[in-house]
Amino acid sequence: VQLVESGGGLVQAGGSLRLSCSASTQTFSSRAMGWFRQAPGKEREFVAGVGWTGSTDYAASVKGRFAISRDNRKDMVYLQMNNLKPEDTAFYYCAASDEAHVLRTAYDFWGQGTQVTVSS
Repeated sequence: VQLVESGGGLVQAGGSLRLSCSASTQTFSSRAMGWFRQAPGKEREFVAGVGWTGSTDYAASVKGRFAISRDNRKDMVYLQMNNLKPEDTAFYYCAASDEAHVLRTAYDFWGQGTQVTVSS
């Protein structure tokens, strides 16, 4: 499984960005997909996940501001980020799991990541 992220960039606090992740796999629709992020000097952390049924899960820090979605016809997963804060600044990674149900761990494949910078 290969994953390619896009859509990162520089935005002012309160702004929005939409991250996209393209997956190359014939089994995309049966995989849980997730977004993670890693800020400088910090460990990588779970941001959002979506299962094969479309069920979702979010980290408390982004709930109500971020929305994850998937398009099984296009093998794409998205992360809509609204009301961005400086603390959202990080490298964002797309991940795919061999599991089907939404989860926060046990992801098996990772993209190269895309930088999101939120200025105050």
